[in-house]
Amino acid sequence: PPPAAAQPQRLRLSAAMSEKPSPFTLALVAGGVAGTSVDVSLHPLDTLRTRLQSQEGFWKSGGFKGMYRGIFSAALGSAPGAAFFFSTYETMKKVIKSCAGDKEHWTHHSAASACGEVAACLVRVPTAVVTQNMQVGNYNSFGEAISTTYKVSGLRGFYAGYGTTVFREIPFAFIQFPIYEAFKKTWANYQGSETSPVQGALCGSVAGAIAGGLTTPLDVAKTRIMLERHGEGVAKKYVGTLGTLSTIAKEEGALALYKGIGPRVTWITIGGFIFFGAYEQATALLWRTKMWD
Repeated sequence: PPPAAAQPQRLRLSAAMSEKPSPFTLALVAGGVAGTSVDVSLHPLDTLRTRLQSQEGFWKSGGFKGMYRGIFSAALGSAPGAAFFFSTYETMKKVIKSCAGDKEHWTHHSAASACGEVAACLVRVPTAVVTQNMQVGNYNSFGEAISTTYKVSGLRGFYAGYGTTVFREIPFAFIQFPIYEAFKKTWANYQGSETSPVQGALCGSVAGAIAGGLTTPLDVAKTRIMLERHGEGVAKKYVGTLGTLSTIAKEEGALALYKGIGPRVTWITIGGFIFFGAYEQATALLWRTKMWD
């Protein structure tokens, strides 16, 4: 969605929307508000994840101090990232369905979600680069992070780890959706009726937690690439997704690829319910404005 993202936002939104269908623009605004609520309230968990995954290690990266470092940049990119995701997702879902002869399949949702993540990462990656570098203490302020990153690497510096972030989100989507659908179907069969929005949110959170755990190595690789600082004329240590995964495994062992899995899985699980509650409240307040009547 964090990039959070990034989080199983589409499943949370679909569960929330099932109770009362909302216009697309209202859902977009409410989703942005809810996404920002998740990113801000669970920022300390994200900071823990980043510090656990950093090359310097948890304590040298700040330990439990300054848990809200980078919260401004995280909040700044949350709503625009959600807007990019939802608009691209809805557009691609229609395109894919049309190409498939108006037939629906869970792979269509996964593919549309993957396209949404590629678009959302155009916003999420630059904010993540700034946020994560502030979380580990590489920069003391938002302004310093922006100016130094641009001075050293130009605009490209803000997109360090873009490819790896996308590579993380695509398998995440394809793992999460079938698990989500299976959980909902099993629950519905057990109780003899369709799942409620809250039950759907729970299924989405658990499915997201499983997918998040399985894709943690890609998350670690993304963090290392974003945090790497190298002097002029010095070759980069972490190059490309596969190269970074290989370097980490060789130098630190395979288990190092799962650093930060606890905070990552917890963030996704709790975030699902915070998103659901915030989305419901935001939707109710937006309906009261009568702008969508």
